[in-house]
Amino acid sequence: MKKSGRIKHRVGVALAALALYGLTATIASATPSTQIWIPSTDIQPYKTVHLNIDSYIRTKANSNGANDPPMYLIGPTVGVLPFGKLQAEVGFDLMYGGTNTAAGLDKYPFYGHFKIGMPEDNTWIPAVAAGMYNLGTKKGEVNNGAYTKNGTDANIYYGLVAKTLPVIGRLSAGYYGLNRKSSVATVYDGNGAKGDDTGLLLSWDRTMTEISDKLWFAVDYQGGKNAYGATSFGVSWAFAKNVSVIFGYDVYNNKARAGRNTATVQVDINFP
Repeated sequence: MKKSGRIKHRVGVALAALALYGLTATIASATPSTQIWIPSTDIQPYKTVHLNIDSYIRTKANSNGANDPPMYLIGPTVGVLPFGKLQAEVGFDLMYGGTNTAAGLDKYPFYGHFKIGMPEDNTWIPAVAAGMYNLGTKKGEVNNGAYTKNGTDANIYYGLVAKTLPVIGRLSAGYYGLNRKSSVATVYDGNGAKGDDTGLLLSWDRTMTEISDKLWFAVDYQGGKNAYGATSFGVSWAFAKNVSVIFGYDVYNNKARAGRNTATVQVDINFP
């Protein structure tokens, strides 16, 4: 598995986490421990402080020829339960850039997340996790399918199960929902047409021990025609016992809401 220290997508304490969108959506989310894009069932161990530093860069200009600025996120996630069979993490992120800048949402950069769950064991019992992320501090408003006030309160909730299979690797599946009134293009487009506010979560990940214990691959999928729906591919290399870097690519389901595809670099550091 990629990380109890190496996987990321911060789902943390109810405190913040949406800055993902703006005029067309800012693609990035305040993360719990994740795969590439979606949350994972991994949870930071008790008293472990995990720092994520992420960047998302558009790989193509918009249809009008304009380039959205990069999105940057940084924040801690902390393991808070001392139990082996029941674990929890909380955290927050500061998020800047992307189309949030043009939408005026950089003034509200604080996003929170939290997660609770049980790890899988050596029997048939899978890992189970549930939580929330992109818990923002500015309330959005929508009237008859038109956004009257941009917000950062995507307030995404989710549940996941995962099981590691011999040779194949770990398979995860789950479901999520979000606040449809959050921000421009989160669910509704500029004409008031409604997209999806729920969807599937699916992923495969595997440490490539045949090559190196430091090498990890993943593919994940977040369903829904909204600003969060995407298929992501990534590879991670552990440069040290407590430091790893993910290099990934995100393909968005609905570019009218989420914008152009992005390349992402995600640095994960654990203390101690």
